[in-house]
Amino acid sequence: MTENAVATVETAPAPTSSLERRIDMTVVLADIEQDVAKRLQQMSRTVKMAGFRPGKVPMKMIAQQYGSQARSESLGAAVERAFGEQVRAQNLRVAGYPRIEPSANAADGQLGFSAIFEVYPSIQLADVSSQAVEKATLAVGEAEVAQTLEVLRKQRVSYAPAARPSQKDDRLVIDFVGTKDGEEFAGGKATDYTVMVGGGMMLPDFDAQLEGASAGEVKKFDVAFPEDYQAKELAGKTCQFEMTVKSVEAPLLPELDAEFAKGLGVADGDVDKMRAEVRTNLEREVKKRLQSRIKNQVMDALLAVNPIEVPKALIEAESQQMAENAKREMESRGMAMKNIPVEPAWFAEQATRRVKLGLLLAEVVKSKGLQAKPDQVRAIVDDFAETFEDPREVVRWYYSDPQRLGEAEALAVENNVVEWMLANAQVTEKPVSFDELMANAN
Repeated sequence: MTENAVATVETAPAPTSSLERRIDMTVVLADIEQDVAKRLQQMSRTVKMAGFRPGKVPMKMIAQQYGSQARSESLGAAVERAFGEQVRAQNLRVAGYPRIEPSANAADGQLGFSAIFEVYPSIQLADVSSQAVEKATLAVGEAEVAQTLEVLRKQRVSYAPAARPSQKDDRLVIDFVGTKDGEEFAGGKATDYTVMVGGGMMLPDFDAQLEGASAGEVKKFDVAFPEDYQAKELAGKTCQFEMTVKSVEAPLLPELDAEFAKGLGVADGDVDKMRAEVRTNLEREVKKRLQSRIKNQVMDALLAVNPIEVPKALIEAESQQMAENAKREMESRGMAMKNIPVEPAWFAEQATRRVKLGLLLAEVVKSKGLQAKPDQVRAIVDDFAETFEDPREVVRWYYSDPQRLGEAEALAVENNVVEWMLANAQVTEKPVSFDELMANAN
């Protein structure tokens, strides 16, 4: 095919987005036919047909059977080559794949095509010197260690029968049946049901009846269902329940002794050593959560001062990837997802944020020279590894796989961006409570 077989005509913004472009092209039919003939000639050397030896099939028969395929391939190759040449000539950064459409804008002996596509936005980073960023702070003290130990005790709670009315945090075993207009309804009946007093597992009216109940007691009461209850036939209705309390059990928390310490992995049962290990682990977790919180603050600030339009193609690709990841995650947990749709549209908002941040971070890193340094990557890998029994083996595991190491490199880059932002923005430290921080990593 000759070099002038495809001519680019113009590049112009398409009407639906400032990032959309159009390249109009024409294809010389004579050159296409010449290329088709060459393709068919090449096919003739190897094509097989009944009654003919390889290489001896008549060209007329080859053209009849493979002509449409060769013409389609020739047109596709011509348009693809012309599109690529024009993209390079105009230094366009194409996002996603072009949409090729036929065009009537062609002279006799030519075919017209339009390539409609998106380009990456041109990003001019805004000044961040006046942007406010909150830096959450929290120092781990004895109170936080004691609170964590209390949580660990509750995780190892046991229960014993209680010869008294139930109190908050007690465990009950109950039978119950609910009726609406005198008739039982689906999901309103259970036998030997275990429930925690004050645990919020039941509707508020039901939950209120759990406290002060005694073993053997039978209670009858009304329960109001909320207007947005998932079972529409019960939404906004008041139903009657009868509950039989079969047992009341009080929680027994373990003592902070040698046995408890051994249960946490302290081989010699030294309680002081246990407290020290809990503190070390807690400091590591607090540090991680504070970093996550600050990082989100920085990312929010970057988005706020750099409003950018992003290609729809990138958002769609990211949404699709997130949907596939979510489905795999649910399948890994044993959920049967074969016939359950996970729609990419559900992730569009989060995908848009990710795409915007990805483009902004890339520009910040490039313009400010914030690429990851080897010692930064190694420090992150070492930090990952120190919680394992054999840290050196974990380090080798990371460095043996470029993809795994790439995760550490990406984290190092993000950390560099955070440090750059904190050094240039208006940063105010804000103490955060232990409960708030541990309840939400963001």
